[in-house]
Amino acid sequence: MVVRYTKLEHPGGVYIYRVHKAKLDSLCTDDIIKLKEYLDVVFDTCPDTYFHSGPRGSSLKFSTTHSTLDLRGHRVCDFAKNGLTINKERFKSNHSKVQLFMLENDQNTIAIEVPIWLHAEELKGYQTLFKSDEPLTGHIDVLSIEDGKIWVWDYKPNAHREKYANTQVYFYTLMLSQRTGIPLEKFMCGYFDADRAYMFKPEPIKHKNMDCETLTPHLTLVEDHP
Repeated sequence: MVVRYTKLEHPGGVYIYRVHKAKLDSLCTDDIIKLKEYLDVVFDTCPDTYFHSGPRGSSLKFSTTHSTLDLRGHRVCDFAKNGLTINKERFKSNHSKVQLFMLENDQNTIAIEVPIWLHAEELKGYQTLFKSDEPLTGHIDVLSIEDGKIWVWDYKPNAHREKYANTQVYFYTLMLSQRTGIPLEKFMCGYFDADRAYMFKPEPIKHKNMDCETLTPHLTLVEDHP
């Protein structure tokens, strides 16, 4: 197993961005090949200064209109349960226990702690919604590919108690879509714990202060990095 990694010293702690190269090469092909390009290039070109101020995806506190499917015993729940048990002594953080177990044992998981961002000019109504002109930033807990779809997963230790997880995962997905140029219809969203998984399609949300259907053209990777 070849896992490439780097430490990102961003507010909130040290995030260890990891990519499983063999699975990335095998699963990330055809119309989602730009995801592979992004995951490779961001190792060396992540704009760390973006993450030190401005709005964060994990702190978004408003609801969306997504219809969520609630499933008990989904396979990601099994991975979470096993990760918490098997990695009990290996890591202190429950997130690390689950994330590393999935990266090492799930055939579909290609990366964890993926850094992402969105510029104000890339979303209509951005300043009104986020009360800022600075980039929105975040880290995707678990990134998987299944049946040609890119899955953005967020591990939540008590998923059933989460009020705004839909919003957070949706914006993680929107950020990654914008960074890669891959349309939202190629993505799926979800959050989970050891018992339940909540999944939804990242359809444009309806909010009185914004219109997610109107985005500027996707920027190329070269143009986007400072």
